[in-house]
Amino acid sequence: MTSTLPAASGIDTTLSPARALVCRACSARYPLAAQHACYECFGPLEVDYDAAALAAVTREQIEAGPKNLWRYAALLPAGQDPATRVTVDPGLTPLVAAPHLAAELGVTAPLWVKDDSANPTHSFKDRVVSVALTVARALGFTRFACASTGNLANSVAAHAARAGAPSVVFIPSDLEQGKVVTTAVYGGELVAVDGSYDDVNRLCGELVETDEFEDTAFVNVNVRPYYAEGSKTLGYEVVEQLGWRIPAQVVIPMASGELLTKIDKAFSELVEIGLVEAPAGGWKVFGAQSAGCNPIATALHADSDAITPVKPTGIAKSLNIGDPAAGLYALEAVRRTGGWMEYADDDEIRAGIRLLARTTGVFAETAGGVTVAVLRKLVESGRLDPTAETVVFNTGEGLKTIDAVAAEVGPTHRIKPSLRAARDAGLLA
Repeated sequence: MTSTLPAASGIDTTLSPARALVCRACSARYPLAAQHACYECFGPLEVDYDAAALAAVTREQIEAGPKNLWRYAALLPAGQDPATRVTVDPGLTPLVAAPHLAAELGVTAPLWVKDDSANPTHSFKDRVVSVALTVARALGFTRFACASTGNLANSVAAHAARAGAPSVVFIPSDLEQGKVVTTAVYGGELVAVDGSYDDVNRLCGELVETDEFEDTAFVNVNVRPYYAEGSKTLGYEVVEQLGWRIPAQVVIPMASGELLTKIDKAFSELVEIGLVEAPAGGWKVFGAQSAGCNPIATALHADSDAITPVKPTGIAKSLNIGDPAAGLYALEAVRRTGGWMEYADDDEIRAGIRLLARTTGVFAETAGGVTVAVLRKLVESGRLDPTAETVVFNTGEGLKTIDAVAAEVGPTHRIKPSLRAARDAGLLA
């Protein structure tokens, strides 16, 4: 496939509020380029913005924007000019009131589910990919790639297809079939690697340094700082959908830990630039992991900053990152806000999927089952205040991981096609 994307030389800082990349560890600054690690200390980089440009953004400006994440373009590193976007236009997904779930768990305050399975490829990854690839186009890349546990592969392949660009995505070879099919259908290159996600990610880190991949933007490697910024739009949307109010508590699934840190960052940014006020007492951030891959939660429980990599197991494969890149920053956010982290085993995850579906009509993938199972544990342990408004995040569609619950659900009755059979089965009682 030949790319139709034009070459470009960089982010247009006359439109973008982004000014530099800054190291999260040592604060060293770098130009806005394809770089993800600090040359001084090897710490992760993130986008630094012009404070005055952000402070000029108004609620009215946002509300007048498109019905997708680009309504927040003035708070993002690129995409201010619609013609420059590489996107499937994700965002403005439902914030679902969950009173029946709340009642079942003993939560008396408003409980909400932010359902990002409603995005075009049915996961929150559409947000991060739209931002990352829009930057990638600005930087002149002509091929798109990623290392993925499934949802990211779906999204990169779909974005590339929409843009008319080639893609090559790398996945563990034992990925759920639903995620394999929903990547392969877009027609790009799909490479199954015999190994864990961490093995796949390591390979991509090596490939990005080769001459053969110099034209290739790996969304979660060489343009990772911009990719991570897309996650902030989940936080922005929740605040806007609540009537410009930050919820008192949020429960967020964790793989690398980056989603949690960026939602927290979104809340902080909105307060700093004056679009909202912090709730009385601030907000609390809670993290949810699978018991089969819980290195961040384990470190928190041990009151440690030492995150020991693990070999992932269990059904929540979208969360199976055994060496989480943003783990330390997730720990910092949870501790600073007074939250907590918990984890759920496979049976608890399946129960969480079914509980969410039964009480809200939202069919979540295994990551959503993790989040709901952890929500239950947090309420039961007293870590989460049942009288405080809470938002939980569902990041993906249950049809992608249907095998997780397929053996547990099915017809409740099997009858002959007659009125007598329906009556005998108790359906007319």
